[in-house]
Amino acid sequence: QAQLVESGGGLVQAGGSLRLSCAASGRTFSYYYMGWFRQLPGKEREFVAGISWSGGSTYYADSVKGRFTISGDNAKNTLYLQMNSLKPEDTAVYYCAATYRNRPELVTQTKGYGYWGQGSQVTVSS
Repeated sequence: QAQLVESGGGLVQAGGSLRLSCAASGRTFSYYYMGWFRQLPGKEREFVAGISWSGGSTYYADSVKGRFTISGDNAKNTLYLQMNSLKPEDTAVYYCAATYRNRPELVTQTKGYGYWGQGSQVTVSS
């Protein structure tokens, strides 16, 4: 069973950068996909970025393309989200997620993931 722990959130000014990390434990060797989602109070959790853990294919929401980069370090069992050129509208709680299922059509959807971290707050001031 997977356990995911995010870190690296915080407060940054618009235009700045942050890197989120997600340390994974458990059956990490058999993950098919991992992803990052974000959520504002009272809003649906939305997809940010995803990665095929073995093949390296990446997926991004249009709103973050060109600014965010998802990557993974197999040796450290850690997922990263490098966030550059941050905007106030990027403010949210960010969650990492993992799935053992090979369902690429679900990589951008919350129902595609069975394991979630506790979330990390990112606040971008204007």
